Amino acid sequence: MSFSAELAEKRFGCGLSPDIAPPGGVADMLAGVRGPDEMAQLYPIEDFVTFRARMVENAKNRKMMRKTRGTEAFKIHKARRDAMNKQARFDMADWYLATLVRWTRTGAGFRERLAAFWGDHFTARGKQGLVRRATSPYVESAIRPHLNGRFEDMLIAAVTHPLMLMYLDQVFSVGPNSQLGQRKKRKRLGLNENMARELLELHTLGVGGAYGQEDVNALAELLTGLNFTPQDGTVFQPNRAEPGAETVLGRSYGDEPATVAPIHAALCDLARHPDTARHIAWKLAVHFVADQPDPDLVAAMQRRYQETDGDLAQVYEAMLTHPAAWAAELMNVKPPFDFMASACRALAVAPENLLGLERNKQGFMLLAPMRLMGQVWQKPPGPDGWPEEDDAWITPQGLSARLRWAMVVPANLRRDLPDPRVFVGQALGADVPESVQFAAHAAERRMDGIGLILSAPAFQRR
Repeated sequence: MSFSAELAEKRFGCGLSPDIAPPGGVADMLAGVRGPDEMAQLYPIEDFVTFRARMVENAKNRKMMRKTRGTEAFKIHKARRDAMNKQARFDMADWYLATLVRWTRTGAGFRERLAAFWGDHFTARGKQGLVRRATSPYVESAIRPHLNGRFEDMLIAAVTHPLMLMYLDQVFSVGPNSQLGQRKKRKRLGLNENMARELLELHTLGVGGAYGQEDVNALAELLTGLNFTPQDGTVFQPNRAEPGAETVLGRSYGDEPATVAPIHAALCDLARHPDTARHIAWKLAVHFVADQPDPDLVAAMQRRYQETDGDLAQVYEAMLTHPAAWAAELMNVKPPFDFMASACRALAVAPENLLGLERNKQGFMLLAPMRLMGQVWQKPPGPDGWPEEDDAWITPQGLSARLRWAMVVPANLRRDLPDPRVFVGQALGADVPESVQFAAHAAERRMDGIGLILSAPAFQRR
């Protein structure tokens, strides 16, 4: 079991394409992650700094709404708020299309897959108002720049990002003995452990890691002081910080006066912990290779992680050079977005055909079917992100929605559908099951043949 160009695109990339060559080897795959982010340049998505300017304007408008309630001016400000929210909703749909096109046209599929994986590992989304549309800008700012660096750099960028602070309620966390905590009690303010718990359980050490409730509490107290304002982004506010040192996993952090430096130090130590190495290696192997990955593969990745203090490029290399990564059998089911994106890639759907979709067609052909397949764009069920288990996606409703999409939508995305007898090899490669080959040749209409190929288990797995 060794490198296969077709398998590289299926398992570690965005799927086979008739006009984009697969990587020539592991070195090419890694180079695609190290090099310039060409897809982000060609199909831009707003970064969070730009999105934050919208939040500043929205905050000013809300303030004016409060001041003018009951007057004609209130109606003007309310209409302005509604217009901003509507535009953000449209932009979120456009960023979905940009993401889809990146997957369709990239020559570095492993990079796009990593961006999706890490964006899910560090799940964050807004809960209400304008910030509900901020996930794509968050990924652009906190995730994509760190795909090839050390895990600790991505961890700090994601955990201290404004969207994460809001999502995990860190903006409401105040040290009980801080200056603010000693004042008159304020609604919703107090020590909040959400961020600390998810940081230990999901982002670093993992379930069963070497931590206890006392570590959660101490880390929560250490994190107090981290806050966010639309004007300044992430800020550290000493008047909210619990005074004194905190002991997390046997190490002491913090002193007077309170600063953000001890928080960064604790995050770096958590990133380099052996349990984090095990957790990250396991998650990567599950996502890219199999729900039950070869223990030796996970062990090799864990060793490389620990030897390099979490150098992600080295961990990727350990995965991609291990024989277990290249087992011929396709083990993982594609989640709905991945299925639709790989179908568009196999069909070589032109970028303008996607980016130029009318609003109603965006919903009818892409977003609504994806929801019926079980995945609402950028709305995972919880901070642990989307499930990796195959049975989460293989449901009666999900399979029915995939079949309907495969039989109907491709003809609306590309009017000159390819001959199914040719397409079957372009979509599946050299290993085409006999039943799929027969269906491709027996179909009376092109759209029927294309639909049957895209519906086949051989295309649904990677």
